Amino acid sequence: MSLAPPSHDAVPVAPGADPASPQEAAALRWRRLALAVPTVATALALAAAAAASIGVPDGPLEAAVLGLFCLAMAWQSYIAWQYLYGAIAAGLGPRVMSAVERQAADLAPQASGRSRTAAVVAIHAEDAGAVFAAIRVMARSLARAGGDGRDLDIFVLSDTRDPEIAAAEERELARALAWRETAGPGLPAIRYRRRQDNTGRKAGNIGEFCETYGHAYDFIIVLDADSLMTGAAMRRLVRLMEENPRVGLIQTVSYAAGRDTLFARIQQFAVRLYAPLSIRALETWQGPDGGYWGHNAILRIAAFAANAELPVLPGRPPLGGEILCHDTVEGAFLRRAGWELRLLPEEPGTWEEMPTNLTDLLGRERRWCQGNLQHLGVIGMPGLTAGSRWHLGAGILSYLASPVWVAFLALGTWQAIRSGDLGLLAYGLTGEGPAAAVLAALSVAVLALPKLLSLGHVLLSPERRAAFGGTRRLLIGAALEQALWVLLWPVLTLFNAGAVLSTFAGRVVRWETQARDDRRVPWSEACRLQADALVAGGLLAAALVYAGDPLLALWMAPVALGLLGSPALSVLTSRADYGHAARRRGLFLTIDDTAQAPELRDLAAARAAPPLPARPPVRGEAPVWLATATDDAKASRAREI
Repeated sequence: MSLAPPSHDAVPVAPGADPASPQEAAALRWRRLALAVPTVATALALAAAAAASIGVPDGPLEAAVLGLFCLAMAWQSYIAWQYLYGAIAAGLGPRVMSAVERQAADLAPQASGRSRTAAVVAIHAEDAGAVFAAIRVMARSLARAGGDGRDLDIFVLSDTRDPEIAAAEERELARALAWRETAGPGLPAIRYRRRQDNTGRKAGNIGEFCETYGHAYDFIIVLDADSLMTGAAMRRLVRLMEENPRVGLIQTVSYAAGRDTLFARIQQFAVRLYAPLSIRALETWQGPDGGYWGHNAILRIAAFAANAELPVLPGRPPLGGEILCHDTVEGAFLRRAGWELRLLPEEPGTWEEMPTNLTDLLGRERRWCQGNLQHLGVIGMPGLTAGSRWHLGAGILSYLASPVWVAFLALGTWQAIRSGDLGLLAYGLTGEGPAAAVLAALSVAVLALPKLLSLGHVLLSPERRAAFGGTRRLLIGAALEQALWVLLWPVLTLFNAGAVLSTFAGRVVRWETQARDDRRVPWSEACRLQADALVAGGLLAAALVYAGDPLLALWMAPVALGLLGSPALSVLTSRADYGHAARRRGLFLTIDDTAQAPELRDLAAARAAPPLPARPPVRGEAPVWLATATDDAKASRAREI
């Protein structure tokens, strides 16, 4: 892809160059060392304490358990230090904010007239009514933010192949156009096109838009089918891009909201509670080496089109072929070309939805697992920055950690049965002597710190406590969420371990349309899709009965119960009536409940309302903007729809 330079004074940087001053570069190196050195030191201390507490391994089984323990706790050490780092950075406040983040707090969300932006919603066989309901809400929000609506257009970029769903999209487009004609001034244009050939999936969809029509715009705000962003947030992102010509991408943090099953409400609560500190740490150490998460972000079209084209990986799928998790790779290529990638950790007014039940979440995890493991073929590409390589590596390691944990628990349990001693399976809690005490203290710290620090961060602020409904409701919700997490963790870990192994074994996952609605899972589906958890839970229960050790049985009971009860968890937590009941009782509240934004309220009302009337077609007007149109006359006609 190639485009002319943007219309304002963007300054491309030589490939591989770092535009930061020597002082900024040195400060960034120190911030990264402040995370890396304690992480490595803690991992080594855990390994030394574990080795000292068990002495010389008695055979290959004990040696394997020791090695697996050290690997698992090294990853947990990194996670723990991320949260501690984030807590420190959050406490320092403005002193660790990037210049772009400081500007975000000062810039008025108003159109400057210096640029044009396309907000694009990429869809594939989605619920057309829900998609266009969100578009109407965002259009209204842009009008409320001020301006005449000419600076920003909203596009629906469809990859739908099913004729019936495509027809539904065209009907909803007609309704949206009819609504726009009567809804008042200041609304942006709403446009639609459907590709005839969906090569490259979403990445190809966005790339084709940039190639064919990007010359008309300076920036592109990328949204998913379940994304929602306020007009103020969009215009602030545009102003930030205008003021920072070396920035090629700004990523916002989109929080989960808008769904009502018990599972969704618990996940929305957990993300609001636990994500802020890790996001703050990420923004602080990555600096201009930010990542791209594929949606709810703004990109400089000329920079993106010229540098982010995806290669086809050598070999056969699942590890070769088209890159599935494309966003992180596109961001790495954009950074390789010298453009800064920035993260706004606290920009309000940007949301997404998440799977509403456990089985849909597991399906998404399998897709993400394959996509992230493909990055093994990308991480060594020449020219990538260290920060970009770490983003790729962290995604890979997050999935490789699951088989390590499963192997550690399985072999550790067998070792405990053979020896009659919980040993490393209990993280040193049952050992004696100084080494065991050090091991227990470090293990408990790295496992408990992330959630304790996040809870403390909220409790220290009256404003943050109020966002969760007050201290009492926050504490009850956190305790219930932790109890559910204890049962869910074995299921997720076992499933991801299986996804890793099946990917390396050559199983290719089909990337199909995601289920986004509140969906109640039937018992038959839950039992069928989680049969591996039932088998693993049954084997573990049988092993514990065989051992006849009450302490071992008590210690491993949460794992066994979580595995055996996983179908019941899927079914019961997928119920929306339970989610509504929890909300009525003040459980799992977030700021999206206690101080709901007008856009979320409008979206809920729009989805509940009867369908809008469609506008009669205008004579000679094409209902679909075809991406195959390449000449100026066709492009002009497309922009008028």
